[in-house]
Amino acid sequence: MSLFQDIQNYKPVNEQEECDKKLMLRYIMQNSDYLDRQNQIAHFTASAWTVNKERTKTLMVYHNIYHSWSWIGGHADGIEDLCSVAMRELQEETGVENAVPVSRDIFSLEALTVDGHIKRGIYVPSHLHLNVTYLAEADEKEELVVNRAENQAVKWWPFEEALRVSTEPWMVEHVYKKLLQKSGMQ
Repeated sequence: MSLFQDIQNYKPVNEQEECDKKLMLRYIMQNSDYLDRQNQIAHFTASAWTVNKERTKTLMVYHNIYHSWSWIGGHADGIEDLCSVAMRELQEETGVENAVPVSRDIFSLEALTVDGHIKRGIYVPSHLHLNVTYLAEADEKEELVVNRAENQAVKWWPFEEALRVSTEPWMVEHVYKKLLQKSGMQ
């Protein structure tokens, strides 16, 4: 199935997801380079909302660009299988090698603003991340490894603490709380 079909089949849980779903479908139809970060207006990304087996904690990284504890994810870079992108990013950013997607179905949709920033010495202008989130499960006893190019720390957080340690109010209110609610964890 194509990314377009996956998004088309996704059932939004709130107004934010309904609006973002429409935006994503329209963007795919109008832009052939929707999977490429060279498209400096918007491009697709994938995230893994990662929980432990007991479903009491989530794995987060302290992100270098956002200067906040955040979920794990990255750019599609031409790959339409965003579940595999999310799982690759989870391994690259945390060192966790044995995580598994709970399902290959989309868990959540978000259109996210990204402020202009410097990455690897090059200015990246403000743009949108058309983000598809997947629910992943990992063993919290597995060794964590910090990817210094992406983050400063990796840590398992109890759910309520995860909401408190993020310094991005919009993400907490509109994304992280939604993810916890969707997974029956709050």
